[in-house]
Amino acid sequence: MKTKSFLALGLLAGIFWLSNCQQQSTENLSTAEANLSKEAQVKRGEYIVSFAMCDDCHSPKIMTPHGPQIDMSRRFSGHPAGEPFDTTGMKNIVTKNFVAVFSPGLTAAFGPWGVSYAANLTPDDTGIGNWTEAQFMKAIREGKSKGMDGTRPLLPPMPWEVVKNMSDEDLKAVFAYLQSVKPIKNVVPNPKTL
Repeated sequence: MKTKSFLALGLLAGIFWLSNCQQQSTENLSTAEANLSKEAQVKRGEYIVSFAMCDDCHSPKIMTPHGPQIDMSRRFSGHPAGEPFDTTGMKNIVTKNFVAVFSPGLTAAFGPWGVSYAANLTPDDTGIGNWTEAQFMKAIREGKSKGMDGTRPLLPPMPWEVVKNMSDEDLKAVFAYLQSVKPIKNVVPNPKTL
């Protein structure tokens, strides 16, 4: 009888051990799948950001013999805090002709709305580092600065009214990618109205 009890107890312990191993194996697989999924999401976001030409406005440029090139050391950091953009004397041209004038680095624009500066999209606190995914989605979907109610609208030339049509999955991929790039401290100036 004792032998049967020990055998039953041993069998129960073995089943418990095997089920626990199976559960840990499944948990490890889920973690691996999640990491692979996150990696794929970031890669998709990188593709979208490059295809959508976000660098054109959000990355400072350096002048080369072939024209302006992206300054990769400041990629996605927005309009440089200390870079002046003199719009003196442009008001009549811009408002009468409905044209826009861009800063030399192409990170600021002056038009009938005033002067707007490309935002810092890096994961630094001066950029979108403390944003939630929901804030990012709201900023793009509703054109709200910082993705918050009661804030100013996103200004031209930001094409949020086009970008808002992207799928949730694609916008989440863009956010995941932007959260993975090098954080750059750069406090972008506030926009100016005419």
